[in-house]
Amino acid sequence: MPFAGGGVRMIEDYARFAVSNLLHRKLRSLLTVLGIIIGVAAIIALISVSQGLKSSIEEQFATFGADRLLISAKGFQGPGTSANGLTEKDVDTLERIADFKYVIPSIYSTSEVEFSNKIKFTYIVGVPSKEFEGMFADVGTELAEGRYVREGEKKVAVIGARVADELFDKKVRLRSKIMVNGEDFTVIGILKEIGSQQDDNQINIPLEAYREVFDEPDKVDVIIAQAKEGSNIELLKDRSERALKKARDDENYQVMTAAQIAEQINNVLGVIQIVLIGIAAISLVVGGIGIMNSMYTSVLERTKEIGVMKSIGAHKNDILMIFLLESGLLGLVGGLIGVGIGVGLGEIVEIAAAQAGYGILKIPVKLWIILFGLGFAFLVGIASGTLPAMRAAKLSPVSALHYE
Repeated sequence: MPFAGGGVRMIEDYARFAVSNLLHRKLRSLLTVLGIIIGVAAIIALISVSQGLKSSIEEQFATFGADRLLISAKGFQGPGTSANGLTEKDVDTLERIADFKYVIPSIYSTSEVEFSNKIKFTYIVGVPSKEFEGMFADVGTELAEGRYVREGEKKVAVIGARVADELFDKKVRLRSKIMVNGEDFTVIGILKEIGSQQDDNQINIPLEAYREVFDEPDKVDVIIAQAKEGSNIELLKDRSERALKKARDDENYQVMTAAQIAEQINNVLGVIQIVLIGIAAISLVVGGIGIMNSMYTSVLERTKEIGVMKSIGAHKNDILMIFLLESGLLGLVGGLIGVGIGVGLGEIVEIAAAQAGYGILKIPVKLWIILFGLGFAFLVGIASGTLPAMRAAKLSPVSALHYE
């Protein structure tokens, strides 16, 4: 019997006896841990995905550079969106600050693009021809084929990997002619795949051509200002804000570092993660209630068995330990299955993201996440089984033996 002995051997006997009891009720045990399985799977998947998103964002902004400022109108949400407010006058204002290596204005929009008699809509970006190569090189973007735009060129384009391979039925090659908003452009460069759907679906053209084709003589969506080596980026940010405030009649602008942008996005992700994990935790609570209900039922079914064990020498602690181990094992089994499902869901999200053009998203399977899921499930099982175990331990041998 599990109560005959001591030390490690006794614990082993307790565990063996608990496992034996659970195996006698396989279907009930499986149904009991269903809530734990769902809750742990959801938590593991959500934590893994949020960690992957956070790492991807940090990686993206690391390539942007800690020594750059991004100036935009208030409300700008990143490349691919637009917000009115900035003009070439703001570019001139920033260029007068001596600590900037360069100041590059850009315009973003979604436009009609035609190739091989097929019309699609995708991102068009205008960048000054003289700064074209330098800007792409500084952010770590590489060419798969061809070259970058040279100063003075107009009706030429450097396209993303997905534009070349997937946007149209026919592959877009070097020297192909594509029509942007009704104007012909020659493809002179194809970028390597970045792993971001937006970047890989982007067509980059000289800013001078963009202004003509879209009739935007003065508009600027984003200004990227590269600090000279050794400059204090925070002080430069303050100087830029003061200069813009003095030159403008309004405050419809924002000056941000890569760290600030990443922090804002991570804060939003953190809130979303807490909310989603909170929702998933409800499944764990339900699972815990299921374990408690099952253990109460088990105590009632095994009342005579408990009486027999006590009559031949089992102590309260022996009975308590047996039922606590049973409930803990129910939680642990649910946790093991849930972790497996959660890891699998994370892998599915990564594969789906890659197929959708977001190959930059990598879902990590970290040991601490797995251990957290298993430990949490085990503790939920133990906590849920405490009251039924205490009830079982308090049964008197005489009452238990006469229970019908």
